[in-house]
Amino acid sequence: MEDKAAYVQVMFSAIADRYDFLNRLLSLRQDEGWRRFAVSKSGLPPGGLALDVATGTAKMAQLLAQCNSGSRIVGVDFCPNMLDKARAKLADSSDGRGICLISGDVLSLPFPDNTFDCVTIGFALRNVVSIADAFREMARVVKSGGRVVSLELTRPSLRLVREVHYIYLCHIMPYIGRVISGSREAYTYLPRSILEFPSPQEVKKIMEEAGLERVETYRLTLGTATVHAGIKG
Repeated sequence: MEDKAAYVQVMFSAIADRYDFLNRLLSLRQDEGWRRFAVSKSGLPPGGLALDVATGTAKMAQLLAQCNSGSRIVGVDFCPNMLDKARAKLADSSDGRGICLISGDVLSLPFPDNTFDCVTIGFALRNVVSIADAFREMARVVKSGGRVVSLELTRPSLRLVREVHYIYLCHIMPYIGRVISGSREAYTYLPRSILEFPSPQEVKKIMEEAGLERVETYRLTLGTATVHAGIKG
């Protein structure tokens, strides 16, 4: 399991410079709308404190700051190259003043219990060693009544859409990603991680077992992305 964490860290370090561009290209410009929808489900109050886990280049953290004026956002990631990219980007943005970026692992978050008003994670659950442990940690650090929101790439449920999606995922996407990023491994791993990811129903059950209640599931863009939002009781 430790091997997976090391593997993911090295892989994302290699593609950090092209990560945002490729996300936009390979999602057919849908990624920004998906993030905005996830942020709209965060329930972050005015002046609140939010945590964005596996923040990467801080795209979700930036949206949290933009949509919740006066709030403070903490972004955590275990990949130094991604954090360096995020810091450089935020240094040139007015949103950066309300965002603090630190190194950390979703499976061992460096915060006390009941610290944050909401916790978000975007496009990262596929990469963690244990989804259940990740949700337990996120539930631990969010306040009672606060929300944990996950955005992840998923498989469509409609048969025809699922078949077309499979062709794109396994043949077109890896080729484009490899040509632009120069990393064959990263864009071979991406479709595999989506194919192996639990169904939205299974993720909902895992969140409930981690102590989150009233978990809602939102399928976006024909099911190619899914948002889950649960409340800590």
